[in-house]
Parts: sequence; structure tokens; C-alpha cells
Amino acid sequence: MNKPSPCVRRALSLRPCAVAVLSLAAACAAHAQQPLLLAQNARMPSLQDTVVTATRTEQPLSDLVADVSIVDRETIEASGATGVADVLARLPGIEISRNGGVGNATSLFVRGAETRFTAVYIDGVRVDSQSTGGAQWEQIPLAQIERIEVLRGPAAAVYGSDAIGGVIQLFTRKGEGAAAPYVGVGLGSQGTRKLEAGISGAAGADKALDYSLGLAHARSDGFDAKTSGAHNPDRDGYRNISGHARLGYQINAQHKLDATLLASRLNSGYDASGYKPASPVDDRGQQRLRTTGLNWAAQWTAAYSTRVSVTDAATRYETTPSPYRTETDLRGYLWQNEYRLGAHRFSAALERREDHLNNPALDAWSTTLDRSRSQDALALGYGYNAGSHTLQLNVRHDDDSEFGGKGTGSLAYGYALTPQWRATASVGTAFRAPTLYQRFSEYGVASLRPETGHNAELGLRYAQGRSSFSATVYRNRLSNLILFSGAGTCASSFGCYANVARAQYEGLTLAASHHWAGVQWHGSIDLQNPRDLANGKQLARRAKRHATFGADAQLAGWTLGAELQASGRRFDNAANTNVLGGYALVNLYASTRLARDYTLLARIDNLGDKAYELARTYATPGRTLYVGLKWAPQ
Repeated sequence: MNKPSPCVRRALSLRPCAVAVLSLAAACAAHAQQPLLLAQNARMPSLQDTVVTATRTEQPLSDLVADVSIVDRETIEASGATGVADVLARLPGIEISRNGGVGNATSLFVRGAETRFTAVYIDGVRVDSQSTGGAQWEQIPLAQIERIEVLRGPAAAVYGSDAIGGVIQLFTRKGEGAAAPYVGVGLGSQGTRKLEAGISGAAGADKALDYSLGLAHARSDGFDAKTSGAHNPDRDGYRNISGHARLGYQINAQHKLDATLLASRLNSGYDASGYKPASPVDDRGQQRLRTTGLNWAAQWTAAYSTRVSVTDAATRYETTPSPYRTETDLRGYLWQNEYRLGAHRFSAALERREDHLNNPALDAWSTTLDRSRSQDALALGYGYNAGSHTLQLNVRHDDDSEFGGKGTGSLAYGYALTPQWRATASVGTAFRAPTLYQRFSEYGVASLRPETGHNAELGLRYAQGRSSFSATVYRNRLSNLILFSGAGTCASSFGCYANVARAQYEGLTLAASHHWAGVQWHGSIDLQNPRDLANGKQLARRAKRHATFGADAQLAGWTLGAELQASGRRFDNAANTNVLGGYALVNLYASTRLARDYTLLARIDNLGDKAYELARTYATPGRTLYVGLKWAPQ
């Protein structure tokens, strides 16, 4: 809960669904004599894949101790999803909640941690809200995203404030090779329509200039977002237009410049409280997101490299006809240095972050808030990778203009038991600075302290060919949690923010993938206990058990797949009195290349038309069908 304003007044059940997954498996096994290949839309990351999220510098997956997932463009397209959060919800350790359909307020929980405890980047640009705290997931356009990297576990010693639960990096398309245009169209249930087009490639001598440009428009008539209570019974759809541009220039073998831009406008319907049938209104949420970044990468010697970045992110949320508006601007400056000496890797970074919040007084509930703050940081890192041993050590000190200094650190170690098996262990601390709204609004308290976390985890991983397995057990204990509490020292008699809570996120994540009978099987199970340490209650909207399973294969030119998403019982409130029942959903999809340059995708989500809730009294889509056609010259 952020404030009492129009902004706010907005045992796993697997048995029935397992039948559909097993039916697909039987069908594929019956054709096992025919040549079957691994479906590209279920590609498991190989140990040679390079990621940047774990340490902020490029590293092969085989060198990492951290718990990382990768989502590529093929997986995104095959998902048929319209929201970034919907794609992420199919990964281990991640749950979502949403107040209605796509375009409405969306929360994402990494290992049970709140949205504000995940640091989010788009092309290296930090995205955050100094009003609600955390990225506003409904604003991020999936159509512009090429690749996603997810780091589970705290990373404040690398990224600073916010990275208590994890880090999520989203990347737009990057140009390479010959010019590659594409056009895609799609139609789906509830009047869903999509249109996207773009081009990427490289040009000039030695392909020194790379470029990428994309535009997309999506809209849906939607459905009635509310299931009960006084509300407008209209359909709460959305309209979104987005685009991205990316330009890179390789000055010479040692120096490269990159510039990125992403912009999105979202207009979505929602149902505000206080609805009066005598004077019906169409409540709309109008949101804008813009990210820009300029990067200079330099390889001074074979061992020493640097990267300088200047970034800016602007987010805006506004409601009509009930007046409310909040705007956040986040500017960042980074000087990253890396030195490699044999098996040793040293890093040092200077970083500055500047936040500005503008929350004008538009109704009787709010007062004008126009505040800024800054954080300056020094981060040091050391990595070692040789033989069977992998070590990663990071320390960081952040100096906040409002509350002073905060130090964080992490230590991770991995040992290769065999070429296929590796055991890992890590500990780390993290923090989240109070938002400007929590400190300086009419409900704010200037003396709020940072929320802090202490995490420990153990992991065991196996990888060989198309088979992989991982088991990760973790415990993340948080203190100084900021909640909206009773009356206190703030200006409002309704209530104030306060450091009044402690929480613990602990659990076990199991994930596996295996190729058998011509089918790639994959899945994950999360057994967790996110709870309030003061009273032992389960934290709101998070299940103790959730899982995903899938099977993918190629048959006679078709890629076929089935997914099962399941979640146990959750509670919608801190007192654990409002129950959100468990659910299991079956999704089916198929795609084929109609001709050399044309690909057809068909997908059915929630095959059983299961009625379920991600937030109490808010509806979910039911059974939906989506068909898409994409032209991309080969």
C-alpha cells in the first residue's frame, strides 16, 4: 500500500492438468521413431552462454556461482505472452500478482521478495519508482525485449540499493550481420491485436556500425477487471505503443560507443473504488516509460578494460478521471574497470545515482511533493576461476545524501565435484533505501532507515548435453521493513510509514531439464516459506508451493509444446484471513515455418478455463487463444 489515493484504490492441484501434459508426452513418444529435435523455444542455456548480470561484466555461465536464468527471443515469441511479468512467472523462483489483466498494477516476487527488492535494468538503464518502489512491470513493453537475464539472490554489493531479492536485466535487439527486417501480426481472444515491425543489422567498413530499430502496437478489449463489489462492469482493456532504437559504432579494435533508447505509452482500464452507478466513469491509467543510455567501452590492454555509462530513466503514472499523477526520473553515472591476470579478475567501479520525484497535488488526498536525492558508491570485486575452484568476492559502500553511508558485501564459492557436478555456497548482505515518497509525502517519515537483508544459500548443479539439474536452498532474513502503519509523527492522521517489520524468505528451488524419447522435458518446483517474523504469518500473495513443468518437441515440421503452471494457496492480506485458492493451468502451443520467411504460432492459455485469482476480487483472463504470423527473411 502506497497511500490512500486513487492510485491505491485500485497443496498444488496438479492432477487434472497432468493429464494434458502426459497426453502430449504419449503423442510424442508414439512418434519417437521419427527424427525429433530439441525445440528452440525451450532452449536451455549452455555453459558457454555469456551473461553480464552476475558481476556487471561479461562472463561465461560456466564461471558463475550465482543462480541465473536466461530467456532468449525464441522463448519470448513462443510464449505468446503480452507482458514481461507473464514470461518471468514461468521461471524458477518467481511469482506474480496482478490487479486484473495486462496493463494493470503488477507485482513480481523473486524468491518471495517484494517488487521493490528486485533491481531492474533495461539495456543497462536502472528502472525504478520513487513513489511505489520498484519497477512498474506493466510499463515495460515485451515486444521490444530480445533477451532477459535473471539473477536470484542479493546483489547489493554489485548494484547497490534495491537488489535484496535479485536483479533482472532486459535487453533490446542488437544489430549484427546483414540487414534483417521483420514484420509480425497477431490476433487473440478478447479482441487482442498486435502489430510489430523493425530492422537490425550492421553496415560500413568491417561492419563497424550496428543498428536496431523496432516499433510495436498492441491493444485488447480486455475483460471486467473486478469480480465483486461496486464497480463499472465495462471491459478493462489496454492500448500500448512502444519502440526502441539502438546504435553502436566500433571506433577501432579497442573502443566502441553504444546508444540506446526505449519508449512506451500505455493506456489501460481499471476499476477504482467508490463507483457510483448513477454517474458511471471509465477509469483509465495512463503510463509512460522512457530509458536512454550512452556507453563507451574501451579495451586499453589485453588485461585492462573500462566502461563508462550515462543513463536516464523516466516513468510516469496518471489516472483519469480521478486525478493522480506521479513522475520519477532516475539518472545514473558509472565508471567500471576490470583487470584480468591469469585466473584472477579484479574490478572497481565508481557509480552515482540521482533520483527525482514529482508528485503534484491533484486532489484532496495529496500534497505537492517535489524532492531529489543522490547516492555515490565505490564497488570492488575479485574473482578467481581455475581448476575445480571458483571464487567471487564483492564489497561496496553507498553514501546517500539523505541517510548517510551503507556498506554491503558478498562471498560466493563453487567447487566442481566432477566435470558435470558443481556445489556452490554464498552469503551476502543487501539494502533498499526508503523511497522519496516514504520519506517526504504527507504519510512519510524523514527518519526512516534502509531496509536490510542477510542471505545465505547452498546449491548443487549438474549439466551435460541437453540435461541439467539444480537444487538451491536459501534463507534471506530482512529487518527494518517499511510498512504503512498507524498514526505517528507524519502529517497525516490516517497513518504513517514506519520501520516496524521483519521478514524471512527461505526455501528450496529444484529445476531440471532432460531429453528423453525425442522430447525435451523441463520444470521447476519451489518450496518456500515467506513469512512475517513478528507473527509467523505467510506474506501476502505468495504461495508456499509453486511449480512449472513443460514438454517440447519437433514433429513433421511443427514445434509442439505444453506447459503446466501451478500454485498453492496464498493469502491476500497480512492477517491471512482472505484466502486466494491454489490453481493449476495448462497451456499448449505450436509453431511451424509456412515458407522460408514466414512463421506461424498458435497458442492456447488456461486450456481448462480455470477460474482463479492473483489478487482478491480481481479477475483473470480465463481460456485465451492467440495466433501470430511473422515475416523475417532468412
